[in-house]
Amino acid sequence: MNGVSKLTALLVSWQRALAIAVVIAQAGIAVTGSIVRVTGSGLGCPTWPECVEGSVVPVEHPEVAALHQWVEFGNRTLTGVVGVIAGLCVLAAWFNLPRRKRVVVLSLVQLVGVAVQAVVGGITVLTGLAWYTVSIHFMISMALVWLAVLLVSSLSEGDGPARLLVPAPLMKLQVVMAAVLGALLLAGTWVTAAGPHAGDASTPRLGIEVETLAQIHADLLFLFLGLLIAVGFFTRTRTYWTLVGVVLAQGVLGMVQYWTGVPEVLVSIHVLGAGAVVVATAALWTSSRERTHAVELPAGDQALSKA
Repeated sequence: MNGVSKLTALLVSWQRALAIAVVIAQAGIAVTGSIVRVTGSGLGCPTWPECVEGSVVPVEHPEVAALHQWVEFGNRTLTGVVGVIAGLCVLAAWFNLPRRKRVVVLSLVQLVGVAVQAVVGGITVLTGLAWYTVSIHFMISMALVWLAVLLVSSLSEGDGPARLLVPAPLMKLQVVMAAVLGALLLAGTWVTAAGPHAGDASTPRLGIEVETLAQIHADLLFLFLGLLIAVGFFTRTRTYWTLVGVVLAQGVLGMVQYWTGVPEVLVSIHVLGAGAVVVATAALWTSSRERTHAVELPAGDQALSKA
């Protein structure tokens, strides 16, 4: 076996691990982005794609603290790491024969998503951290997390039509849950946009009372919990109870965060919790349906599908 063949075989053997890694990376980059925000480092690199005028990496600057530069530069560098992982996912999907269209497409979505996020991140910097660009940046991350969970699931599925494993009303409830979750996440970005953590002292805030936005956010959480209780009448699997636990923990954390004046460390933990809720909700979705194998898979994939 030559060097190229060994490399492709290694990529294929690590395909599932790479897919899981991209889930972690997509959620993790949102957490590091929150660290940039709470440390006031959002404009630590005030230009894009350079960090400062004339340099891609941080250099001594009379108007920007070195710490802020390195925090923001570190977040940008991690974007590159996520891109490498996503790229390896694409290569693994491509070299795993017979090639599976759904796996290839979901892998490509991750790679393209990283590129889109890099552009949106640049726009965010160039607009001076305008709150709406930050919201878009975060929402794209959460969408990519959801799709990364679908990628992991696709590796143990076939390519045939999806078949429900639960009653049809449950899937309809999950569609509504997904929509409410999207609104819940978006409202959370608005709370942050009106709150004290702008990412930079000069960044304008969203001109709505934090209390009003926090109430909207809380109301959407209660709606999500109500839907989750309704889902419990149809299924009470381990995946379901995991989602219940994650949502309750995230809700409690949000209340503590509000009561304690939004301390910096809780902001980042709350962002991590948001990613965990998305992962758990997407996992419930994938566990409620299955796809048969439309083509005969290699022995390794067949073993995986029976696991």
